[in-house]
Amino acid sequence: MNERRRRRRRRSNGLIDILNGLLTLVVIGLVVLGGGFIFIASQYYGDGPTAEERVFRVESGSSLTTTAGRLEDQGFITNALIFTQFGSRVEQSSVVKAGDFSIPAGASMSEILVELTEGNPIRYAVTVPEGWTVWQAVQRLQDNDELTGQIGTLPQEGSILPGSYDYTPGDTRQSVLEKMQLAMTQALAEVWETRQPDLPIASAAEMLILASIVEKETGVASERPQIAAVFVNRLRVGMRLQSDPTIIYGITLGQSTLDRGIRRSEIEATTPYNTYQIDGLPPTPIANPGIESLRAVANPDSHDYLYFVAKGATPSEGHVFAETYAEHQQNVARYREIAAEAAAQAEAEAARQALEAEEAEQAGSGAEQ
Repeated sequence: MNERRRRRRRRSNGLIDILNGLLTLVVIGLVVLGGGFIFIASQYYGDGPTAEERVFRVESGSSLTTTAGRLEDQGFITNALIFTQFGSRVEQSSVVKAGDFSIPAGASMSEILVELTEGNPIRYAVTVPEGWTVWQAVQRLQDNDELTGQIGTLPQEGSILPGSYDYTPGDTRQSVLEKMQLAMTQALAEVWETRQPDLPIASAAEMLILASIVEKETGVASERPQIAAVFVNRLRVGMRLQSDPTIIYGITLGQSTLDRGIRRSEIEATTPYNTYQIDGLPPTPIANPGIESLRAVANPDSHDYLYFVAKGATPSEGHVFAETYAEHQQNVARYREIAAEAAAQAEAEAARQALEAEEAEQAGSGAEQ
C-alpha cells in the first residue's frame, strides 16, 4: 500500500515537473516573442537614418516589396523586411502611389509608409500660356529634362489647350503633349455645343481659328467677347478681318517672334494668312487659344462695332471701338498721338539714364583717385 502511494506521488511529481517545464518554455517563448515584437516595433516606429530631408521616387507600378528594397538601398530605412511585413499588417494600406515624395529628416518607417500610401506626391507641371504656338509648346516640353523621349512631328496649330499639366518625372514628352491635345479636343466640343445659333461660323474648326485670332489681338481678358464680336460682325457683312497677328503668323509660322513692326510690303503681300488680302478666315489657327477665347467666339457680345484700335501705348490699356470708319480714324489719330508721346518720353528717359550712368561712372573714377 505504501509502495503504491509512493509510485503515485512520483508520477504526480513527474507530471508537475513536465507541466512546469512546459510553462517555463511558454513563458520564455512569450518573453522572446515580446522582446522581438518590441525590437521590431522600435525599429518600425523609431527615428530613421536620414540626416536631412530628401526626395524619394516611387516608379509607376512598383510593389511594396520593390519600394522597400529601394528605400533600404538609398538609406531611408534600415530593414526592408520589417518595413514590408510589419508595415503591411499595422497600416491601413500597403499600396504605394507613384511619384516623388519629400521624406523629412529622421522619418520613421511608419511615417514613410503612410506618406507613400496616403500622402500627395510632389507636383510637377508644365505650363503652356494662352496664345502660344504649338512650336513654343513643344520647345517647352523638349527643354524639360524630367521628361523622356522625343516628339517626332510638330502637331497641328491650335491643337493644344493652354494650361498647366501634371506629370511624373520619367513620363514621355509625347504623353504630356497628348494630354494637352485631348484637353483641347474636349474643350472645343464642349464650347461648340454652347454656341449662339446664328454665328457666321460653319464648324468647330472655324471657331478654333477665330478664337486664336481673338487670343492674339488682346491682352485684356475682359475684352475678348468685344473683340470676338467685331470679327463676327465683319464676317456677317463680308468685310475682311484685317488682323495684324495673322500677317505675323504668315511670316514666322509661329516658330519665332517678329521683333519688329510689320512692313507695308508684308501688309500688301498676298499669303494664305494675310487677312488684309484674303476673305474670311486663314487656313489654320495662328496660336493655341485658351478656353475663354473659345467661349468668347461661341458667345460674342452684341454690338455693331466693326473697328478697334489700341487705347494706349501698352497692351494692358485695352482698345477703343468704333462702328464707322470715320470714327475709327479719329481713334487711330488719338492713338498715334499717344504713341508718339510715349516714344518721346521713352527717348527722353533713355537719355536721362545715359547721363546718370555717365555721371555715376565719373563720380566713381573720382572716388578711386
